[in-house]
Amino acid sequence: MAVVFQKPHALTDAPFHYCPGCTHGIVHRLVAEVIDELGIEERTVGVAPVGCSVFAYNYFNCDMVEASHGRAPAVATGLRRSLPDGVVFTYQGDGDLAAIGTAETVHAATRGENITVIFINNAIYGMTGGQMAPTSLPGQVTQTTPYGRDVKIAGNPVRVCEMLSTLDGVALAQRVTVDCVKNVNIAKKAIKKAFQYQMEGLGYTIVEVVSTCPTNWGLSPIEALGWLRENMLPYYPLGVYKDIKEGGENK
Repeated sequence: MAVVFQKPHALTDAPFHYCPGCTHGIVHRLVAEVIDELGIEERTVGVAPVGCSVFAYNYFNCDMVEASHGRAPAVATGLRRSLPDGVVFTYQGDGDLAAIGTAETVHAATRGENITVIFINNAIYGMTGGQMAPTSLPGQVTQTTPYGRDVKIAGNPVRVCEMLSTLDGVALAQRVTVDCVKNVNIAKKAIKKAFQYQMEGLGYTIVEVVSTCPTNWGLSPIEALGWLRENMLPYYPLGVYKDIKEGGENK
């Protein structure tokens, strides 16, 4: 009998711990499928963050390293420089990457480190209870902004792809989402391209995935997808913000 669908080899058999409706599991699978298709499991090292995906090392069959909060790009830099033939990726949420890890993110990008960053943007701190994140939207209600995010007090959200696309060391910056089959396929192509660019030595690559957090948004999984489409995508437009090979960018 022909096998038409199966678990990627690069994923372990460990059950995901994520909340129902969270899109981390989808993105994990896409990363694993890309690793399988490129045949790089034995030379890949992933860097797990602090956040909801802190246990990512349980889910991938490649080597994994746990980084301190926000320091994944620094750890990945050391790994990649010490493993010339390696393939190194970080898997980070918005608090890890764009708050405590802002300096590591910006400087790894501007140095053009040959690493791939998978960035999960769900506009909130997930693991620690739903506080405002750097990516929380204006007016968004969180545990620390019960009346909505006031930009006069808390500032404006950080648009990571737009910011990093201005840096010379960045080879690819693309924003995707996984809210439907079409967008899942686009996301996988972006992740695969990011790994390929790293393998070609082109520089820093980042794929930002606009994601849901049903638990901390206080919504059902279906409602959360609707909220993402209605609120997050207008503020965080999907698309290619920098691609040094194809020259694509959002205007």
